Amino acid sequence: MDYQYVLGGVLVSLLGSVFFMIINTTLSGEKKKVVEKDSRGINGDGYVRMPSQNGSFHPEIASGTDVVIVGAGVAGAALAYTLGKEGRRVHVIERDLSEPDRIVGELLQPGGYLKLIELGLEDCANESIDAQKVFGYALYKNRNDTKLSYPLENYTSDIAGRSFHNGRFIQKMRERVATLKNVTLEQGTVTTLIEEKGTVKGVLYKNRAGKEMRSYAPLTIVCDGCFSNLRRNLCTPKVDNPSCFVGLILENCELPHANHGHVILGDPSPILFYPISSTEVRCLVDVAGTKVPSVANGEMAKYLKTVVAPQVPPQLLKSFLAAVKKGNIRTMQNKSMPATPVPTPGAILLGDAFNMRHPLTGGGMTVALSDIVLLRDLLRPLTDLSDAPALCEYLESFYTLRKPVSSTINTLAGALYKVFCSSPDPARQEMREACFDYLSLGGICSYGPISLLSGLNPRPIHLFLHFFAVAVYGVGRLMIPFPTPKRLWLGTRLILGASGIIFPIIKGEGVRQMFFPATIPAYYNAPPLQ
Repeated sequence: MDYQYVLGGVLVSLLGSVFFMIINTTLSGEKKKVVEKDSRGINGDGYVRMPSQNGSFHPEIASGTDVVIVGAGVAGAALAYTLGKEGRRVHVIERDLSEPDRIVGELLQPGGYLKLIELGLEDCANESIDAQKVFGYALYKNRNDTKLSYPLENYTSDIAGRSFHNGRFIQKMRERVATLKNVTLEQGTVTTLIEEKGTVKGVLYKNRAGKEMRSYAPLTIVCDGCFSNLRRNLCTPKVDNPSCFVGLILENCELPHANHGHVILGDPSPILFYPISSTEVRCLVDVAGTKVPSVANGEMAKYLKTVVAPQVPPQLLKSFLAAVKKGNIRTMQNKSMPATPVPTPGAILLGDAFNMRHPLTGGGMTVALSDIVLLRDLLRPLTDLSDAPALCEYLESFYTLRKPVSSTINTLAGALYKVFCSSPDPARQEMREACFDYLSLGGICSYGPISLLSGLNPRPIHLFLHFFAVAVYGVGRLMIPFPTPKRLWLGTRLILGASGIIFPIIKGEGVRQMFFPATIPAYYNAPPLQ
């Protein structure tokens, strides 16, 4: 018993020291960024901006546009419809208006569905696209499983997660956008942000016929996705590529737990199953790193049969092998990028162009839709967007106000991915075991984390406490039946490993923004005078 008190004191002191060290480092880093920004000016490196007065003539959209939106994916289409409903004159430019075919962006958490309702777009994710309700997750490890249900008791029966074909969902929203007379939806490729004296005035793009065009507006919102070529001058991107997803579609099979996502804590990394229609189940196999076995020469099929198939639940194995044999195997690089904006008059970033996290938890669309609701509410009092510097200063509050939702989902996604991957390190193995057993306890131990994951409880401090509760639970397991020097050392390494997972993610999100947002001056920005 004395050992436990001593260990507890040491661990608390260690965590406190690390936490305050990170706060100090973060504050110093923020000061450095301000100095760097002042020294280089608002223009950044000039990678994609282009002065509008260059002596050449280009056709342009009429100057009656309030907002130019680059991209009509989930974020762009939802934003265009939202601002159009608010009475804004919107010009949306999308590279390809045909139905997208992606293997991610197929699961919307309940918190995201609530935001979809706020935007008036909930009918885009219903039976018209064969969307399926999702009520929680089933977690598998070593053939053991536990069911984690969303805390939906206080909501109507329609409130749940939704899973669907990504392309069908996007096309439905584009159809809604096309019904608004004050919104122009055009196919074209945006190549450049037009800048004049440090202010973005609009975009240069090529229309469907290949003709070079210009579109001007007081506000340009870039939502051109994870492969954005416009983000460099609107943020300081630090893109990480932790893994790849290998995608399959299983046909005519039933999941062991109906209307639930299934997460297998596989070796070496997680495997996901969830319904995307009434007859199809999406399978995503995570492969760590940036390279995957070749699909063309059959190495991928061999990997799926020999490494992945033995870990698939028996109820899904036959359909899984049939999908591998069919050969329609897709791959996609997973990306993670914290939001590091460079406030720029006349422009703002949104969606995956601005902020990404590992798609393991399916939180990307929830973050994007939450951002859109927030941006709509910030812009609502403004009838005139023409004062770009004042608008830019006002919208700096957006980056702080979005943090409860975005930082909770981002941090959870990054932390869970690292915990769920297998590791030769015994301390990491213990953390993985502890996480599964902690979630299996039920009550607040499962209710708390799943409410965070679902977007229904966007509180970073709750995430922090649950994460270290898992670590402490893991240490407690090691101390039974009695502590030994070896177990004490392993427990210490477990806590240190947990700190090494979550603290860098928190630092990337911003300690002050996550836990002390009221200390950020922009938190109190008032709308500019009209």
